[in-house]
Amino acid sequence: MAGNTGRIQDFNIVIVGQGGRLQFEAAIFAASLRMMSPDFKGRLLVAEPQPGPCWPGDPRMGNPDVKDLLDRFDAEIIPFENKHFGKSYPYGNKIEMLFALPKGEPFVFFDTDTLITGDICKVPFDFDRPTASLRREDTWPKIELYGPGYTATWKSLYDKFGLDFESSLDLSWPDEFWKRYLYFNAGFFFYSCPHVFGQRFLDYALAIRDDPPAELICQELDPWLDQVALPLVIHSLGGGRDTLPEGLLDGEVSCHYRFLPLLYARESDHVVEVLERVTSPNWIKRALKNYDPMKFMIYHGRGQKVRDLFDRDDLPKKEQAIRNKIKREGYWMR
Repeated sequence: MAGNTGRIQDFNIVIVGQGGRLQFEAAIFAASLRMMSPDFKGRLLVAEPQPGPCWPGDPRMGNPDVKDLLDRFDAEIIPFENKHFGKSYPYGNKIEMLFALPKGEPFVFFDTDTLITGDICKVPFDFDRPTASLRREDTWPKIELYGPGYTATWKSLYDKFGLDFESSLDLSWPDEFWKRYLYFNAGFFFYSCPHVFGQRFLDYALAIRDDPPAELICQELDPWLDQVALPLVIHSLGGGRDTLPEGLLDGEVSCHYRFLPLLYARESDHVVEVLERVTSPNWIKRALKNYDPMKFMIYHGRGQKVRDLFDRDDLPKKEQAIRNKIKREGYWMR
């Protein structure tokens, strides 16, 4: 249900499809959506960047088997143009593709490396109150010994765009602790109109990139630019950190796994079971075996070897420690 309408609202789902890894992830996303959410009646849109000055090569999906799979899953490939980002900052795809979506129609964006593990129709999206993924670590800002703290850094951004900083804070966390400040992973986000959201996202991202506040002088913005701008966009549009019930997205209904070795290392038995079930039909397997990480992780058992390395009830607190252990054992693939 959306807001207080008392009914399931129609909405579109969009991911980015691109040559290389993303096209194969797009196929898995589509397969999992159709199997796990058979009652979803909206459009599944696969936004595809087009050749142009921002790309030195052709960024489009080039594997015909993947395109056939997407077609069988009723996924619509929609082209979009990169005017501001592209090869120099591919995360900008999730900003620029929004202008290719139908204006005025509610949308949910997912990173392509996401598995749908439950019924998306049970998620009570309020499309007038956007939010994004809270499954994140304290990746930005990185506080220097003699530099600005969290408060000064984030407040400088809110001030730059004329936003109320105090109302964005979670006062249950202490001052200068990173969770006190509005910060998301950009693995999913939603709103009532992609053009409104996209224009705000683009304006903020370009302003931060091209004219950052002095407090950001020591801060890296690549690859964090989208995640720096995103909380400002959400706050400015009346959203926040608590507009969805806990445990649905990034929980019962979706899993942003990022890379297959990480999925096998840390996700639940249900997530692994869904992945292996949706990729088991031979007509899907034929396409995915063209990509070595899926071929070896899913079909040749390497994923289960990674899984045996970890205790899901006692995982390392930092993702980098998980990655390092997988690499030491020689099982890392991406």
